[in-house]
Amino acid sequence: MNTRRIQQKKLFISDCEGPISKNDNAYELTEHFIPDGDSFFAIVSKYDDVQADIVKRPGYKAGDTLRLILPFLKAYGATNEKIRKFSAEHILLVPGVRDTLRFVSNLMSSFIVSTSYEQYIHALCRVVDFPRENVYCTKLDIDRYRVDNEEVGRLRRLREEITAMPMIEFPNGAVSLNDFSTRDQKTIRRLDEIFWEEIAEMESGVMLEEVNPVGGSEKAHAVEDIVERIGSSLRDAVYVGDSITDVESFRLVGEKGGLTVSFNGNRYAVREAEVAVLSSNTIVTSILADAFGRFGKTHVVRLVEEWSYSALKRHRVTPSLQKRIIELHPKTLPQVEMITPNSKERLMKESSSFRKTVRGEAIGTLG
Repeated sequence: MNTRRIQQKKLFISDCEGPISKNDNAYELTEHFIPDGDSFFAIVSKYDDVQADIVKRPGYKAGDTLRLILPFLKAYGATNEKIRKFSAEHILLVPGVRDTLRFVSNLMSSFIVSTSYEQYIHALCRVVDFPRENVYCTKLDIDRYRVDNEEVGRLRRLREEITAMPMIEFPNGAVSLNDFSTRDQKTIRRLDEIFWEEIAEMESGVMLEEVNPVGGSEKAHAVEDIVERIGSSLRDAVYVGDSITDVESFRLVGEKGGLTVSFNGNRYAVREAEVAVLSSNTIVTSILADAFGRFGKTHVVRLVEEWSYSALKRHRVTPSLQKRIIELHPKTLPQVEMITPNSKERLMKESSSFRKTVRGEAIGTLG
């Protein structure tokens, strides 16, 4: 009876793109609708990292790339239906995720908190049979915004200018704009002018004000809302993420004693999480959730510290999961480690590198 109460109290909360799917939907939409969209998105994404992690612009949060690109998507003909159709046709799941979501949902209350547009997330929920009422994502009705032909021309010219800019390079240990090269400071200043002066005065600029991506602090607010909604606590939550948009959720859950897991995370995720997972499938997520849901965080830590085939049995991982991971990895288990001050730098590099093999070079390098 006591175990039953613990399971009802525990929470599983996961980011979507990375831990659940291989997509970066915003990148893919930009590449699809906008000429040279891959280069354009990469530059805007780096600018997003600068604003969120270095400048800490008031009112700006990680993931706001999804509002910065909207005027340009609109200028190149994106509509609600086109976004929905493209998203539904290009979902790429991490292997094993259907089984993982089904298993974890039977074990404890489970939620997805994603920066992605709702058109993509709703399509994904249909594919994996996950309840939409347990999802938090970015609301978008791009059809309600009007952009005249003159403004379309201005936005397209700005797109050409942005695409021609040199890629912003992050210096190691950068804490202010002064740490960036003179060239990159010039690029960042020009992007400031484009987004916060020129586009802000356009009709399409209202999208920068009204669309509120669920990233950074908004993800953390969603986690708090879930905890209140379920009547649980942050120490009873496991949060799985992989990018800069998860940093504040990692901090929130970690500081209150919950479990934070970087799944094929980039440097921002590994910097803030407690456990690093490098895996081509989600079986490890199932195992960590199993240990957390049934026995608690301390049990997970011991399992990870002793990570081996024998540890799976010794720490009472559900037999079906033991069997499955051995079938998938008969010789060597996926890399799973506690993130410590001594291992952090190494794991940031290893996880970032592995991430590219799973999601591709272009998406894998995004913040």
